[in-house]
Amino acid sequence: MEQLISNYIDYLEQGKHLAENTLQSYRRDIELYIMYLREQNINNISYTDKSIIIEYLLYLQKKGRATSTISRNLASIRSFYQYLARNKIIENDPTEELESPKVEKKLPQILSTQEVELLLEQPKCTDLKGCRDKAMLELLYATGIRVSELINLNVSDVNFEIGFLKCNKGNKERIIPIGSVALKALQNYMTKARKNMVKSNDEKALFVNINGRRLTRQGFWKIIKQYKNQAKILKDITPHTLRHSFAAHLLENGADLRSIQEMLGHSDISSTQIYSQIARNRIKEVYKKTHPRA
Repeated sequence: MEQLISNYIDYLEQGKHLAENTLQSYRRDIELYIMYLREQNINNISYTDKSIIIEYLLYLQKKGRATSTISRNLASIRSFYQYLARNKIIENDPTEELESPKVEKKLPQILSTQEVELLLEQPKCTDLKGCRDKAMLELLYATGIRVSELINLNVSDVNFEIGFLKCNKGNKERIIPIGSVALKALQNYMTKARKNMVKSNDEKALFVNINGRRLTRQGFWKIIKQYKNQAKILKDITPHTLRHSFAAHLLENGADLRSIQEMLGHSDISSTQIYSQIARNRIKEVYKKTHPRA
């Protein structure tokens, strides 16, 4: 069954042009499902049916997995079976009539503009690391790009003269403007820090670690946690918090959903509409706090 998984991932990579993180997620979900089948003494994918898949989903539920995780697992399994059926490896797709568990959409955590200011003030351009961190945080909030996109940026993706960056996710490319404050921080990093951090002039990565290599997602996660603690921000912060705050603050200040969708790189506007709910909740809060008859 390992070969089937390998062929399926190759198909996703070549035919769907998915991002590396998405491919890894699909692979992990399918491998865990196959492991479960083996524990049930099922060594041939053709011997599976709808009831086996339901049992597996119940097994995940008993293990305390969140509804969103179970829903994602089912989506991965469904896609795998669709691939197998299309390629005549199995006769029927057992997931055809299976409904995904209803996931309650949680509103993402966002920072207020004051909290963002506080966070962005923490890195000081007094050393190489401070210059780099200031540029990264300013760029994240200025553009709303994903952390995976931030660390995958190359120097050639930034147009310093006009002030925009080119961002790629899968086979999709988008152009995003960079605000003047972020652009200044980025230029500062390029002239004062990066040239002293890279070990080779051939290094393409925009943001590098102390060893002169491309910064990792884990490395960035440690950086943002450090500054969150320094700023004494009590809210939970994830690598996506500045992205969520970017979108919510744009909406609060009059930007339209379509423009925000474009900048965030959402293929479906329903993903962007969640920020409208945040804006509505914010209006309710302001009303309750300030209206004498609220």
